[in-house]
Amino acid sequence: MKEYLRKNGIRVGILVLAVVLLIMLGAATRNGRIGFVQNVTGVLISPVQKVVSATVNWFDTIYGYLYRYDRMEAENESLRAQLAEAQQSAREGIEATEENARLRELLNLREKHSDYVFESSKVVLWSSSNWSHSFTISKGSSSGIELGDPVVTEYNAVVGQITELGANWATVSTVIDVDMSVGAFVGSTGTSGIALGEYALMKQGLAKLTYMADGAQIYVGDEVLTSGEGGAFPQGLLIGRISAVQTEAGGQVMYGLVEPACPFDSLVQVFIIKDYKVVE
Repeated sequence: MKEYLRKNGIRVGILVLAVVLLIMLGAATRNGRIGFVQNVTGVLISPVQKVVSATVNWFDTIYGYLYRYDRMEAENESLRAQLAEAQQSAREGIEATEENARLRELLNLREKHSDYVFESSKVVLWSSSNWSHSFTISKGSSSGIELGDPVVTEYNAVVGQITELGANWATVSTVIDVDMSVGAFVGSTGTSGIALGEYALMKQGLAKLTYMADGAQIYVGDEVLTSGEGGAFPQGLLIGRISAVQTEAGGQVMYGLVEPACPFDSLVQVFIIKDYKVVE
């Protein structure tokens, strides 16, 4: 109905107007004299004229409503587009602010470690595999990244290591991945060991600190840092903190559980250390 009136409303209005004009012309030809037939015709036509007049008014109202409705629809569509643009601009502004904050923290890190050569990259896609904890980044060998490069956050926290590499992409296996192992030491006691991933612990978001010397002491809350052993990671990067300690019956420490310092759930940008000074 709406579409029909939009297309044919003017034609219907013209037709109704023509009928009214014909009736008026017929009355005018009698020079104002009204005979018996005209009286009868007037009696019959008068209600019709009222109906015609009401119909014209109705069509005029409907047509005006449709016109206003279409105009409002166009205005609403324009407002929706403007709102979408404003929301997109707000999101981009928030992202830019957050990235600037990360880069400021990275500048502080660079000042502390002038020997580090960084490459920043965005997280593109997390792996859907149940057997790994890894993600893809947006840069690769064309940016000077190599297999085995350590990956950190702007706060000097260990994220993981480059384990697969393409020209414009790379895979980062995190510190809790089942195939990861990092030379580590406990900051408060100097106890050395290996932080590694295990399948059961990976599901809990934890790593394991093990292969410690007999008599080693570790405590809940202790910082676990990279030792630099083997040259895979520079010394002193923060892996995480001890969240639990497992001991034998005699009190001998078996291993500790490590809660990573890296917030994997909110990770959007990482920094690859492409070069650094190896401490012997």
